[in-house]
Amino acid sequence: MSIRRRRLAGQRVIVTGASSGVGRATALELARRGAHVMATARRADRLKELAAAPAGAGSIIHEAGDICDPAFRDRLVATATDRLGGLDGVVAAAGGGAIGRFRDLTAETFARIIDLDLVAPAELVRRSLPHLAAGHDPVVVLVGSILGLHPLPLHGDYCAAKAALRSLAGTLRMELAADGIEVLLVNLGPTASEFWDALVVGQRPPWSRGRRMPADRAAAAIAAGMERRHREITPGWQAKGFAIAARFLPGLIDRVAGRHLRAAVDAAPVRKKP
Repeated sequence: MSIRRRRLAGQRVIVTGASSGVGRATALELARRGAHVMATARRADRLKELAAAPAGAGSIIHEAGDICDPAFRDRLVATATDRLGGLDGVVAAAGGGAIGRFRDLTAETFARIIDLDLVAPAELVRRSLPHLAAGHDPVVVLVGSILGLHPLPLHGDYCAAKAALRSLAGTLRMELAADGIEVLLVNLGPTASEFWDALVVGQRPPWSRGRRMPADRAAAAIAAGMERRHREITPGWQAKGFAIAARFLPGLIDRVAGRHLRAAVDAAPVRKKP
């Protein structure tokens, strides 16, 4: 039996993290498919450029602010429903990371990453639920990471947040079914974005360099996942390979990651004691 596809044309959708990377590309892709998008991020100038870009059959409006601020989340949902005439979708694409050994990172860093990658999307969804329940064919999209499937060293805070987001997606999927709200989890792998340029703490590790999936391809996969009513997607061959290894060969991931970690430690400059 074929499943009726979701029609994105006319859908009213909030997209977070829309000033760059996957968030920006997703806002453009949804608008190209006819959706009406409320784009949000902290950088107002970037949002203005996005709203001025060709939007196909849809449209893009914007509201700048910090998605980690509860007052802004409330204002964002209120503004979106007022200006769009309702709400049919939320795409939580905003996020960030920190690099370093867990013992060396501070409690403040941990709290910041958990707030940005878990609390903010969760609370935005919570605030949006009454409007989504009254919307047309509603959907929640949580943009997670393959590191929510299996952790890597030096990413402890980020891995914890993304693993929790994955668990939350499963819970929401069951609880919101009665309200007709579907949930899509996106496990992103290496993707072209400003992630490494905007780390909360730390520097880009050597093993992060290499081929990355273009943001527009990730956005196309997200839009297609929404249309096809997928529960979970893992776009790109690199992400799919990691997901398979995480399920069937977790020890192999640990051994390879351990070797990379030791090499990074050995290559680090030795600091003389003062």
